[in-house]
Amino acid sequence: MVASQIKDHAKYGGVVPEIAARKHVDVLFGLLEAAGIDRSGNGIDAIAVTRGPGLAPALRVGVAAAKTLSLLWSKPLVGANHLEGHIYSTVLNQKTRKPENQITLQFPAICLLVSGGHTEIVLMKDHGVYEHIGETRDDAAGEAFDKVAKLLNLGYPGGPIVSKKATEGDSTVIEFPRPMMDSGDYDFSFSGLKTAVLYHQQDNPKDRTEDVCASFQEAVVDVLVSKTMKAVVEYQPKAIILGGGVSANERLRSQLSEAAEGAGVEFYAAPIEYTGDNAAMIAAAGYFRARAKQFNDPQTMIAEPNLKL
Repeated sequence: MVASQIKDHAKYGGVVPEIAARKHVDVLFGLLEAAGIDRSGNGIDAIAVTRGPGLAPALRVGVAAAKTLSLLWSKPLVGANHLEGHIYSTVLNQKTRKPENQITLQFPAICLLVSGGHTEIVLMKDHGVYEHIGETRDDAAGEAFDKVAKLLNLGYPGGPIVSKKATEGDSTVIEFPRPMMDSGDYDFSFSGLKTAVLYHQQDNPKDRTEDVCASFQEAVVDVLVSKTMKAVVEYQPKAIILGGGVSANERLRSQLSEAAEGAGVEFYAAPIEYTGDNAAMIAAAGYFRARAKQFNDPQTMIAEPNLKL
């Protein structure tokens, strides 16, 4: 999301689907020209587009444009899964323009996907083969960061702001709860943690914001890392894959990386510039689908806001 788009949504405290869709319409074809895409489609092997999950108005704009170009240029179409894009964002630092045998994801892998809309653990058995083993029951981790930022009057988007404040705070000052840490499954719940921050602020208004942020962040990271490593013990994967917007959080990256090293498994995370939603990750996901000849019919493919892996 570019700075102008963030500004458009910031006054509402979150993304407004209709505004996002209109902005997509405004910039989409100009972006293709800026990227040097020939109007004839020359040089394009296939077209990848996010068909879900996500906000329906914005998804429909992209899907309609991709279907039109697919038919106009007679190019195969890949309807990529947004979450799969976050998984494959981790290969973008492995120079995907090199021959495919240079791309070295190891399977099976435990994938922790954390963003504003999703927090889930997925067992990835091979390219395109997934078993969903845990998810959030309410607020996603990124959503909890944004809501805590709003409680603390820090602005939007809240995740990066809270994380920055946390680096200046002491995470041991406040003992926030670790929701569902010992639930015996791989599900998450962060709404109670957000409420704990609210009550703490009401009772302790003079506490340093930096300490509140650090203590909140530590609680989230503890839960995410603990659940992921429990899955590692049970499923014995060869790798851990961390993806999604919250994967930019340095505390989460460092703690999960250390845990992976201690367990003797590989750790993959996207470069920071590819942690948020971006076209490159959908191209990467589309590449693997196209390689397996998993194409979609441009006449019938639709946007699917609740699409599952």
